[in-house]
Amino acid sequence: MKLQEYRSKEILAQYGVPLQAGTTATTPEEAEAIARTIARPVVVKAQVLVGGRGKAGGVKLAETPEEAARHAEAILGMSIKGITVRTVLVAPAANIASEFYLALILDRAAKAITVITSAEGGVEIEKTASTHPEAILRMPLHPLIGLQEHNIRRVAFFLGISPDLRREFRQVLRGLYDAFVGTDADLAEINPLAITEDGRLTALDAKIVLDDSALARHPDLELMRDLNEEERSETAARQAGINFIKLDGSIGCMVNGAGLAMTTMDLVKLAGGEPANFLDIGGGAKADKVAAAFRIILDDPNVKAILINIFGGITRGDEVARGIVEARTTLARHVPMVVRIVGTNAAEAAPILAEANLITADSLDEAAAKAVAAARADA
Repeated sequence: MKLQEYRSKEILAQYGVPLQAGTTATTPEEAEAIARTIARPVVVKAQVLVGGRGKAGGVKLAETPEEAARHAEAILGMSIKGITVRTVLVAPAANIASEFYLALILDRAAKAITVITSAEGGVEIEKTASTHPEAILRMPLHPLIGLQEHNIRRVAFFLGISPDLRREFRQVLRGLYDAFVGTDADLAEINPLAITEDGRLTALDAKIVLDDSALARHPDLELMRDLNEEERSETAARQAGINFIKLDGSIGCMVNGAGLAMTTMDLVKLAGGEPANFLDIGGGAKADKVAAAFRIILDDPNVKAILINIFGGITRGDEVARGIVEARTTLARHVPMVVRIVGTNAAEAAPILAEANLITADSLDEAAAKAVAAARADA
């Protein structure tokens, strides 16, 4: 779950990270009132769960409260990468002497929490990663003992932090690490971490991405979810207990098991198609759950065909087949469906699918090829 900048800053502040916090506004009048209460100039920043706000005109500097109101009026309602801005953050501006990128990620390749940092922070960090990878330090942390003092010193030396600021830098990195671990995050990022002209370290922007699987332990963080910016299909999937990630292709996938779902997506690509989603329906695919999965997939207008790939273990193939046939009758929109069911009661499932005139396949290669062909024919 992604958090808005102001929510991320709220969390980092709880862990002692020095930052430019600010206050949120949903109207130009609120933005003007906030600007009157804090040191000026102020920065007015769109609060959306996508990057590229600055380049899209979603971050503006205001010298007066009236100018803050004008900027808020221009930003509120703006569309940034398809997301409508409903909230702005009004915060004190900073005179930046230098800026850095500092983040912690859960690096599955390294099998460790990893510090990523660069002395070239700001909006061009992605460009730096591709053009000057040597300017970025990636430092995996020991999985049992975590962030240690020698790790902090190494990062400080890499960034060229002066000795008089190292105590403050230790507070920043330690706070960022504690926030990462304390919230079960996948990512905790400060970009930029600035040294101001008066010699202070401060976080000017922050981003935290939480592990959805750990949110049951953090009901307070679950309340920070912004449903206005979440894909409608992903909200519906979460409520139905279905693991779902929307992609950009034209072939919807409904599979039981995460590993099989990823394999199915790979074979769709190998057959020349593009998967429209990752969807793990889980075990015991009853008609109501299958119907919910169909609705979620078909909510995407780009979907031209659906590939259903079920491996029956505890899940019975005939039960799934009946669920597919029953659920299909409830749909308002129909696209070609290719069904592969193997394993428990697959033989009993075959006549059910045949009677419903569904396209079937014996192998996954065949199923992927038929789904790609059906999508192209329906395009």
